[in-house]
Amino acid sequence: MFFTLSLVDISGRRNVKPLFKIVFVVLLLTLAAGYLYREPLKQMIFSQITQGMFVAEDNDDFDPGPAINSHFPGLQATYQGRSATLIDEFKGANGTIVVASRSFDWCPYCMRQIIQLQENKARFDAAGIGIVAITYDDPILQHAFIDKFGITIPVVSDINALSFKTLGILNEDYRPGEFQYGIPHPGMIVVDPQGRVVGKLFLEAYSSRVGAVAALTFAKAALDLN
Repeated sequence: MFFTLSLVDISGRRNVKPLFKIVFVVLLLTLAAGYLYREPLKQMIFSQITQGMFVAEDNDDFDPGPAINSHFPGLQATYQGRSATLIDEFKGANGTIVVASRSFDWCPYCMRQIIQLQENKARFDAAGIGIVAITYDDPILQHAFIDKFGITIPVVSDINALSFKTLGILNEDYRPGEFQYGIPHPGMIVVDPQGRVVGKLFLEAYSSRVGAVAALTFAKAALDLN
């Protein structure tokens, strides 16, 4: 009896070994494929997440930021390795749109928004409206995104949250030391050539953004260009 059981046990072990090897190889191939195709998979996931994010207008009462008709208070940020305090270098002949975004490193809504704005940049240029974007990301992370997607819209870094505090759009749900501390409520501020705030587009849901074409129409009306 003992001899018979031993044979069964040994046979069972021999059958398990090939199965283990197959599972191990499949796992390795899966991990390798995931690594090789991680970026396409990431973009596919982001595309699914951001479906339906764009809206045609500012459709809620959420309204942080500087008051309409107030003077734009400026920035305390970094651009191309230097301090950036004025938006004058980014403005067009007819004004500027300041795009406050959370992150171009991990926020899919922010990434897709700036990519869409980039795709429509020629329309803003034709209207004489400059665009500048600002996030809390380290400049190194910003440049990785900029280079990857060919973003020519200027992007400044507010890693100390000073600009967002000054503008009154810092998201206060997070505290210093937390990963997301320093992000703003995402939105757009329209500034005329004299530095006066003439329009704002802020939605309480960070997963919704006013689309580029609708934002351009809004900005032209706020700047009295229609």
